[in-house]
Amino acid sequence: MNDSKYLLRRGLLGVALCGGAMLVGCASSPLPAGDSTASAPASTGTPMAGQNFAETADVVAAPVVAEVPRLLPQMIKTADITVVVDAVDESLQRATAIAQQQQGDILGLQNQTPPNDYYRHTASLQMRVPQERLELTLEALGELGTVQRQSITAEDVSTQLVDFQARLRNLRKSEEMLLQIMERSGDLGEVLKVAQELSTIRNSVEQIDAQLSSLQNRVAYSTINLSLEGAIADAPAQRALGIQLRETWESASHSMGKLTVDFIQLSIWLAVYSPYLLIFAGATVWGYRHLKQQRSHSAPATSEATTRNT
Repeated sequence: MNDSKYLLRRGLLGVALCGGAMLVGCASSPLPAGDSTASAPASTGTPMAGQNFAETADVVAAPVVAEVPRLLPQMIKTADITVVVDAVDESLQRATAIAQQQQGDILGLQNQTPPNDYYRHTASLQMRVPQERLELTLEALGELGTVQRQSITAEDVSTQLVDFQARLRNLRKSEEMLLQIMERSGDLGEVLKVAQELSTIRNSVEQIDAQLSSLQNRVAYSTINLSLEGAIADAPAQRALGIQLRETWESASHSMGKLTVDFIQLSIWLAVYSPYLLIFAGATVWGYRHLKQQRSHSAPATSEATTRNT
């Protein structure tokens, strides 16, 4: 039992130190074995036939430089292009066919149909194509009409990919070590602790694996935002004088008929509410007469008071 606890503690300590050790190991890459042996003949110090001592010394002192292969940068590319076309609907169909020919997918489509000929017809299409076919796709889309604007933006994610891959390798190595500890340990409590730590590591592995897959997918496929704009329609020709007079006559006749109907409806409303209108008119006349009588009675009294004072 003591041996199993010792093995468990030693294994957990190794798991904790494994991540840092492997990161350091990834940062430092030793030279291949062939590089050290390649300089062995030059270090013998014996000049070959036809060479003097100075030439031999230069050969011995020259350092051996190993060629490090350069990795291509991993880029996420996004292109925006605006094209003026004669027929937007037809151009949308052609753009969809171009995306299919280039082994791409349609991610979104918006078609804004104008209410009349005075507005420009516009539409937007978002597609995704393999990165190696990005330039060919943009050239094909530019042939739909006249290109007004075009731009390509790129984001280098090489460092993120290397970081995700290194973290994933370290986590899988830690997972293997924890599995070996579980097989050797016999204590139930220790097994539960290792199982909990193993579950945490597996959750981290799934998250990093999903992020890595998403990033690799965005690198492999580029996004194109296509905007289509219809050409500006010509101003409609002026209509004939006879057509304009006929439309004016029809509009005036319609307005007169509507006004006549409004007057008839108003007369009906007045006839229905006539009792209330008569009562209101009678009350108004009575009040006006009553107020006039009061003023006529108060005027002589005021004149008499003025005469007495004088």
